Amino acid sequence: MVLKGTQLAKNFGSIQVLKSVDIQIDRGELVTIIGPSGAGKSTLLQILGTLEKPDSGQVEILGKNPAGLSAKNLAAFRNQFIGFVFQFHHLLPEFTALENVSIPGWIAGKPNAEVKKRGTELLERLGLGHRLHHKPTELSGGEQQRASVARALMNGPGIVLADEPTGNLDSQNASELHKIFIELKTELNQTFIVVTHNSALSGLADRVLEMKDGFLTDMTIRN
Repeated sequence: MVLKGTQLAKNFGSIQVLKSVDIQIDRGELVTIIGPSGAGKSTLLQILGTLEKPDSGQVEILGKNPAGLSAKNLAAFRNQFIGFVFQFHHLLPEFTALENVSIPGWIAGKPNAEVKKRGTELLERLGLGHRLHHKPTELSGGEQQRASVARALMNGPGIVLADEPTGNLDSQNASELHKIFIELKTELNQTFIVVTHNSALSGLADRVLEMKDGFLTDMTIRN
């Protein structure tokens, strides 16, 4: 088990967004979370990624409960164990693709040579070996998002959380990103939780969870 959320609840004012949500993710799973806009999918993902605190309930990641950590230690925990991919790539425009991918490694205090080697290997694996020294404005939308995936993988996280990662991509680039997720899951046993409206990606997932009316339901059909 990589991640476990127990009895998670979250309110925004009088609106109850999450109502006693339970979720468990095993190593090597690709799990998608679907549901209507405003259902709380992104809120749940932010809580699972320790970016947001639940009003009640707890999250465990790799058997660790980060709830009591200081802000500094929580940031270090997040950098070590969790990778993030968002709808917008959030690459820093003044840095090259390799430098952007290297940032989590530098934050972790790893040796520069080790970080650059790892970043180069990741970018090459994702088809960007010829783009190492290009800045984000010199990359296509699909290339920018692949670079953000490489950045998420820099520190070998236990889990990658992706929020609408194909939302800004055309169908061809979205399909290519789906293939990358499947390859990483299959070849590296990488674990993913992906919030998405993309039915093609959900069709490739190990499990599909639906967020609706504050509750999470497993929609996976098992034979």
